[in-house]
Amino acid sequence: MFLALKEMRRAKARFGLLMAAVGLLVFLILFQQTLQNGLITGFVGAIRNQSAPVLVYSVDGRRTLQGSTISPELERTIRNVDGVGAAGQIGERTFSVEAAGTIQAAAVIGYEVEGLGSPTTLSAGRLPATPGEVVSSAAGTAGFAVGDTVTIKPGGLTLTVVGTATDAQLNVQPTLFTLYPTYEQSVRSANPDARAPLPSAMGVAPVAGLSDAELVSRINASSDELDALTKKNAANSTPGVSQVRSSFLIIFGLYGLVVPFVTCLFFLIITFQKAGALTLLRAIGAPAGRLVTSLLVQVLIVVVGGIAIGIALYTPLTFLRIGGIPLRFETAAVIGWSVALIVLALLSSLFSASRVLRIDPALATTGVEVGR
Repeated sequence: MFLALKEMRRAKARFGLLMAAVGLLVFLILFQQTLQNGLITGFVGAIRNQSAPVLVYSVDGRRTLQGSTISPELERTIRNVDGVGAAGQIGERTFSVEAAGTIQAAAVIGYEVEGLGSPTTLSAGRLPATPGEVVSSAAGTAGFAVGDTVTIKPGGLTLTVVGTATDAQLNVQPTLFTLYPTYEQSVRSANPDARAPLPSAMGVAPVAGLSDAELVSRINASSDELDALTKKNAANSTPGVSQVRSSFLIIFGLYGLVVPFVTCLFFLIITFQKAGALTLLRAIGAPAGRLVTSLLVQVLIVVVGGIAIGIALYTPLTFLRIGGIPLRFETAAVIGWSVALIVLALLSSLFSASRVLRIDPALATTGVEVGR
């Protein structure tokens, strides 16, 4: 420990720059992780955080509310499946709305039965109780707070926000949850000539004692035109989600390799540069284990310090929004990446440690340095 700290004090600039480089890489990793989670939540948060344990789409809908349509025949088939304890219609359309004097796109999700499509992450206010009331996912956006009104354009139907829900967006746009009759009114307001809309999906709950997965299997076996999924699988199977995860996974993999590579290269160079001093220390009786311990302590200090710098840079960004994507502090990601990077850095430092262990004290009498 004394040797490690002594050397670091004598080369503050060198070790400080490495620590700053590691900190910048950690900051980029955590920021990308948060951006990925926020992007996915913005796309499918409304599905992930709605209350129906099982969602049933039409096969042609490709597992999206926007593309799926449940005909009356398919609805009867779903309701008649053995093991269905409750079922309710869920409809979804995207409308142009006016909020706080601004025209923008917003998704409206109507549910027939509370508990089968209603939001589960209510953060303020209450769920809709009468026609014309909605819960908004865009609490931080002007015009979508509790007490605000949103107007469907064209048509002029006015919806009153009575609650807000977190992480409940669909397609990274403001999302309004409402009762199914209000959803139908919204469709007719935007297009008076439209027929009564068919539900986009069905929210289903199993009877007591039956698992969600078993109910999914029974519904899918009842018709080739139905595509039933548990809530979690419905969110993860939404087109685009897996592609986003795969893209970010490549980025994380590259970042995860860069940190130990930089650390390994730095300490390997340091080991070459001070080869003569290490050889002399071995010659006067310094144990090899003590020199290796000193090296590992330096690696640990540099990486832990870099992680602290990265977290300090990352934390202020978690209070911001990028477009419609809210960022937040990802505690699990911070802990997971910190542990992973420390382990990888220590493992990569073993290359330098192996060179220290190969030092022959007798070389101090010849002037030949380690590794030559």
